[in-house]
Amino acid sequence: MNEEIDFIIDSAKEGMNKAIDHLVKELRTIRAGKASPAMLANVQVDYYGSATPLGQVANVNTPDARTISIQPWEKNMLQEIEKAIMNANLGFNPMNNGENIIINVPALTEERRKDLAKQAKAEAEHAKVGIRNARKEANNDIKKTDISDDMKKIAEGNIQDLTDQFTKDIDDKFTVKEKEIMTV
Repeated sequence: MNEEIDFIIDSAKEGMNKAIDHLVKELRTIRAGKASPAMLANVQVDYYGSATPLGQVANVNTPDARTISIQPWEKNMLQEIEKAIMNANLGFNPMNNGENIIINVPALTEERRKDLAKQAKAEAEHAKVGIRNARKEANNDIKKTDISDDMKKIAEGNIQDLTDQFTKDIDDKFTVKEKEIMTV
């Protein structure tokens, strides 16, 4: 094909990859019953007046499948970290032992599992919207080019193939996450 069409297809692929990357990041933060440092990835701590990600003020790890341990680099940050976790509204009850913050991750109820599966489904749908927007943008760009109608149809077909491929990838990622959430 010509360079202009290749550029349009590459741009569409880049936009679709961004949607997938965002989905993966969002799915990582949805709990699936097992403790994971990624559960606290969106927690912002007030660090001397500026909102700072928890991972930049403390060491976060999981000693076992039901516990998250947070060891701040500065002891005076314990209360701020505790407050940030409570404000993040994740359903966790942090316990401060003077040196670390321990979070016991409760087992998920059936109802909570279903809610989390719905949340994962919503994120998958959001990613699909991103894919469709990239397709629409690419198709509009193709229509503006000075190439034959046959070439335009071929290029639009290529964009649709990409869309189908990325949509299947989203469905696969959602299915894996849903299975992970629903497994007791």
